[in-house]
Amino acid sequence: MKSLRFLGGFAAGTLACLSVAAAEHHPTAPAPAAGKTSPYAKVSRSHQSDQYYASTWGIEQLRLQRTASGALIRFSYRVVDANKAKAVYQKKAEPHLLGLRSHAMLSVPTLENVGQLRQTEAISEGKDYWVLFSNKGDLVKSGDRVDVIIGSFYANALTVE
Repeated sequence: MKSLRFLGGFAAGTLACLSVAAAEHHPTAPAPAAGKTSPYAKVSRSHQSDQYYASTWGIEQLRLQRTASGALIRFSYRVVDANKAKAVYQKKAEPHLLGLRSHAMLSVPTLENVGQLRQTEAISEGKDYWVLFSNKGDLVKSGDRVDVIIGSFYANALTVE
């Protein structure tokens, strides 16, 4: 009789250990996220970076926005010093946008009758200017960080809205 109780207790203890071990090897899956989020912490540009762009390149209020369809990304800025901003506004300089997550290099599309999708009027202080980058294939998404390169101008780690 004692041996049956011993075997019963042994079997119960073994089953308990097996169930604990099984739970350790098969953890429950984490709950899926509500939506895709950016892998980057939401950090706004610093005051020092804004001062740097204004004093070095003559521009401020740098902003990147996706269009409603996501096929284009608009880079806009305000000119505060027209002489310094000429480096950013060069017509001969080819603008590029580099996606840091996707490593995609986006360029400005050129249309037959229109030309490049960027402003070409004379540059003046206090006005806003823009450049459109083709985002065919939706390679750059909202929340991504990107670099904008126009000739010798280089703005790094800007966030797409």
